[in-house]
Amino acid sequence: MNNDKNPSGSRSAGEGSDGNSSYGRKPFKRSRSHFADRITADGRDGWPVEPGRYRLVVSRACPWASRALVSRRLLGLEGAVSLAVADPVQDDRSWRFTLDEDGKDPVLGIRFLSEAYDARERDYPGGVSVPAIVDVPSRRLVTNDYQRITLDFATEWSALHRDGAPDLYPEALREEIDEVMAGIYRDVNNGVYRAGFADGQKEYESAYADVFRRLDLVSERLADRRYLVGDTVTEADIRLFTTLVRFDAVYHGHFKCNRSKLTEDPVLWAYARDLFQTPGFGDTVDFDHIKQHYYRVQTGINPTGIVPVGPDLSGWLTPHHREELGGSPFGDGTAPGPVPVGEQVPAPGRP
Repeated sequence: MNNDKNPSGSRSAGEGSDGNSSYGRKPFKRSRSHFADRITADGRDGWPVEPGRYRLVVSRACPWASRALVSRRLLGLEGAVSLAVADPVQDDRSWRFTLDEDGKDPVLGIRFLSEAYDARERDYPGGVSVPAIVDVPSRRLVTNDYQRITLDFATEWSALHRDGAPDLYPEALREEIDEVMAGIYRDVNNGVYRAGFADGQKEYESAYADVFRRLDLVSERLADRRYLVGDTVTEADIRLFTTLVRFDAVYHGHFKCNRSKLTEDPVLWAYARDLFQTPGFGDTVDFDHIKQHYYRVQTGINPTGIVPVGPDLSGWLTPHHREELGGSPFGDGTAPGPVPVGEQVPAPGRP
């Protein structure tokens, strides 16, 4: 997660020098990624695609990082790009590796993601955000460009894709995909944050209106088509899914996006369940991490730190019947294989 206050990743648990209590007390603005180097097939930025060289650092709580998790799974890049999962609850030194033995990432040998940022640029004043890709040999941050990482996974890393991997960013559909993603990013992906971190009634109501206007448009679009663009899963579906899967658990109540729940829109709820049940999507989602982060870290919005018990998650595994609309998630390709050992997450309704 990445913005000026950086609600999911800075040296002070996402809030700069003011701490978590400043959530909702300052105007919200999402900044561009400061480290925008690209890892490419030709290595033009000095970072060539190489199997085993890079480590993807994520929080399963973060929707921006979750995009990279889904893309990596769908494309079969698990063997090419290793994975580090940060504790969903930060402290004032940034994302930490307290889920690992001895509180250190076993590959990078660091306790905090900020160490990789410092290795890249000492005294960098911005937030420490995820997703981040770190160069393993040097332990230096390569990029935190959450908008570009998944697009490059789909295109620049193609030589390392698994057999049967889907084309998540097909060239013939890129203009339409980009247009759809732009509206979803502005009004939904970012819109829920604008509502949740609004510091005034007018700002909140404007963001709230944008969220549900766009969700209504997306619901209408998906009423007679299985996927957002084309007949298979694309990058556009990944970007919408990572917000929808968090909607009832956190955005509806915590961010006050409460006109209606996801489960109350028959089209969006069926679409989200369809994706959740598609290998590569739901098997990357950890609802406990999601709730622990939002409700415990963002104390400016939830000062008690109490984490709600609900909502009931069992519905995510119920039939959706979206296959009746035609299309298939992987087209002529195949589903990804089993989740690698050590990367499994609990199924909904199961600890």
